[in-house]
Amino acid sequence: MAALSIERKNIILEKLNREKKVVVSALAREFSVSEETIRRDLEKLEKEGFAIKSYGGAILNEDNDSEMPFKLRQQNNKSGKKKIAQLVAELINDGDHIFVDPSSTGVSVIKACEGKSNLTILTNSVEILLQLSDREDCDVISTGGALVPGYLALVGPQCIQAIESFHADVAIVSCKGIDLAKGVTDSNQMLSQVKQKMLGSASKKVLAVDNSKFDKVAFSKICPITDFEVVVTDEKPADQWIEYFKEQGVSLLYPEG
Repeated sequence: MAALSIERKNIILEKLNREKKVVVSALAREFSVSEETIRRDLEKLEKEGFAIKSYGGAILNEDNDSEMPFKLRQQNNKSGKKKIAQLVAELINDGDHIFVDPSSTGVSVIKACEGKSNLTILTNSVEILLQLSDREDCDVISTGGALVPGYLALVGPQCIQAIESFHADVAIVSCKGIDLAKGVTDSNQMLSQVKQKMLGSASKKVLAVDNSKFDKVAFSKICPITDFEVVVTDEKPADQWIEYFKEQGVSLLYPEG
């Protein structure tokens, strides 16, 4: 019963993420359960920060600081992530050693690098490990560590120790928010710590971030924006951002035209 309840809640969350709102009566009919059961599901989603209950249903909490499950994040802004991934791939050379974080954008970057040869990819992403499980043209190293439920990410002391024992040519990380005053932030402290270590153990630091993360601040700080040599995004940012990157000597890449 518990498993069915979790599955139903995840489906509701997926619908909420896609349609931005849900109606109690319609959900009750869809799942063949009582409206009271659906209300309890929506209460849980509200407590987790994903939903805001409204009369007869709920709307998506657009300002939430909670991380969506990986499979849902993977569905968001696919075209934007593909654009970012193609630009990031141009920064990677054959034979490079690369740190890649467990973001859905990171998965897109790995897919875009399929034409590269002799890469060594070090990651704490379970999804990336699966993606590369049948690739024979690159070396893949897992950080190990404790699995974070829903994130498909490995964290903890073992993960940190593994990262510190290597040095990469490039570190590619994403984030939950980028803000002129607060810097680069994420929603999970343990994931922020891993990203900090990746950046500290790489020669070139690349931030891959879609346009929706600009002017947003999440719970846990990763680092100042100026720690990155390159910021890659899917749309031209506002003029104040372009001016900021120019003043700070940070390269900005986005699709032209």
